[in-house]
Amino acid sequence: MHEIIQEDQQAFLYLNNLGSQPFDQFWIMVSATWIWVPLYVIFLYLLYKEYRVRNLIFILIFIALGVTVSDQLAGIFKTGIARLRPCHDPTLEGLVREVKCGGQFGFYSSHASNTFFIATLMSILLRKTHKYLPYLLFFWAAMVSYSRIYLGVHFPMDLIMGALMGFFLGGFFATLSLKVIYNRAKTNS
Repeated sequence: MHEIIQEDQQAFLYLNNLGSQPFDQFWIMVSATWIWVPLYVIFLYLLYKEYRVRNLIFILIFIALGVTVSDQLAGIFKTGIARLRPCHDPTLEGLVREVKCGGQFGFYSSHASNTFFIATLMSILLRKTHKYLPYLLFFWAAMVSYSRIYLGVHFPMDLIMGALMGFFLGGFFATLSLKVIYNRAKTNS
């Protein structure tokens, strides 16, 4: 385990130190939630077009539940595992290119979990009508995740675990959404 943590730290330092001050504001913006509000509005529109209002309400409930579960699980892991963020790790002092720093613990990343949750859920719900959307969504999720390394707040393993959790939760809640929509259509027939 010690070797894995060392490799994770080395990968982090390499990726983190690729950063450059002229790009700091861009990556701070990518990491911010508010900047993606127009994207969420587009998601809402696409879901409305595909599923209409009655089904959209159920989908939005599952999205809210899924993001809540994703976020809360990350919080439980952070305090339970208590792995210091790179910007708080005394063994990396002076080595981290710190642009921003978050709370004390970082395993696993809620940013990665939430963005991969949304990317997975949207990909499953819209795959029939928007075949290329998953490529864009997973690129977006990976970019948001990488921003966390750039800023100095997460190790790569934090992001990998967050992405995996988001992927599984997104699949689970998308499946629940489709099951409810299918059952409602069956009942109304």
